[in-house]
Amino acid sequence: MSWTERATSSHKLQLFTTALVSGTVAAIAVLGYQEGRRQLKLRQIRAEIPDVDPDATPLTEYGAAVDVSNPSKEDKRSAALALRARMGDYDDALILEQLARNRVFLTDPGLKTLRNSFIIIVGLGGVGSHACAALARSGVSKIRIVDFDQVTLSSLNRHSVATLADVGTPKVHALRRRLEQVVPWVHWDCRNELFSDKVAEKQLAPWSLDGEFKGQKPDFVIDAIDNIDSKVALLHYCHTHSIPVISSMGAGCKSDPTRVFLGDISASAEDPLSRATRRRLRLLGVSSGIPTVFSTEKTAPGKAQLLPLPDEEFQKGKVGELGVLPDFRVRILPVLGTMPAVFGLVVANHVILKLTGYPHDYLPSKGREKMYEGILGNVQAMEEKLARVAGSDPVGVRVPLTQNDVGYLVEEVWRGKSVVSGLATRLTLVRWRRPEGSVLDTSVEGQKCSTLKMGDLICMTKEEAVRHEKEVLKGEKQPEDVYDGQVIKLVAVRMEEEKEFEKFR
Repeated sequence: MSWTERATSSHKLQLFTTALVSGTVAAIAVLGYQEGRRQLKLRQIRAEIPDVDPDATPLTEYGAAVDVSNPSKEDKRSAALALRARMGDYDDALILEQLARNRVFLTDPGLKTLRNSFIIIVGLGGVGSHACAALARSGVSKIRIVDFDQVTLSSLNRHSVATLADVGTPKVHALRRRLEQVVPWVHWDCRNELFSDKVAEKQLAPWSLDGEFKGQKPDFVIDAIDNIDSKVALLHYCHTHSIPVISSMGAGCKSDPTRVFLGDISASAEDPLSRATRRRLRLLGVSSGIPTVFSTEKTAPGKAQLLPLPDEEFQKGKVGELGVLPDFRVRILPVLGTMPAVFGLVVANHVILKLTGYPHDYLPSKGREKMYEGILGNVQAMEEKLARVAGSDPVGVRVPLTQNDVGYLVEEVWRGKSVVSGLATRLTLVRWRRPEGSVLDTSVEGQKCSTLKMGDLICMTKEEAVRHEKEVLKGEKQPEDVYDGQVIKLVAVRMEEEKEFEKFR
């Protein structure tokens, strides 16, 4: 008997086969019914979606506009109205009505000054876009905006006016297009360019567009850049060319608006961007005189941190290749969308008060010039002592340091605190190690110069320096014999950090 004959004669096998077939048919029926319901639901949802405007700009899979040069009907209408308004076809009474609240606050002379002012804003991210919008709404009529970047989807959590339709468009044109719908009389000079020291003269030049304002110098420059090289170049150019400027430091990783201050750049603290900017500017001879918006908020467990790049990114090749531009940041800062707005509005507020002469004060610089002068004298005396111990004549010894160098070492390298105890009073600078070889350089006839270098000095209290002089500089001990591992490590880290900044000196 064959297997088929045996299977058909087996009652149990017949029952099993029948159950299997019926189960399969039932499963197919259930799945078919569910698929039918899904298709019906999908058709209902699609029927509820309104028809797409044929003039609307579609987005790519990356969320960018396919044709960024195709303005909507509303944009075209706003642009036409703005053009007429800039040509004078806009009743001045309407403008004054729109600015009525500012007018009664600043008075007519103050508002007139603001309306005649020319402002340059460099950087149109969260900070710069809010500053620009506030100034335009307040009456500033000539604004030059500089930014090389485009609006992205991630920009929309903090940008002042950008919409989804602006994604993929240059920030300068997105900002202008939206603000033209609010203040059509404002004259715009859009520069879709990256700021650098090579183009500073061109980008910060007087108003260059045709009209009665041509040749007007900028009344204020706003620094809202988050790239240190460009930031330092802008601030240094403005400072050396006597152009009023205000700088915004980092809003990334900040969350407490009550700790946002406006003060002199020498008073800014608790911000890596601020510290790096101050340090680079000090090396260029600029230590104060620049109003700065910064946060004193300190990091803490549970708060957002600037995380390093993952190891796999480093393994792919040069980290610099990950950036949009050479030497540009390649990490995404954690940013709470409200904080850049706070920084930008504080910047705009200060510019308005400064231009209109409204009473205002901000945190003064630290005013430690006398302290730096005293520390320089202490360093001079120490070098004379070491020369005497080495058997050299200390009379007429010159130290290759200036008061500015002392301020840079104390404030930027050693953070204004003793490396030993962390105290911030009665500070001085002292050599970290006993000098090897001669203390004096007498290679030039008639001149005795100390061989001291800035990288040889550390910051201590005067009491700690006395002990250090006795045990290390005049004694037989090494710093490792006197201080614990934590102090040794801190000194090594700070000295290594300083080597990286020497290239900017």
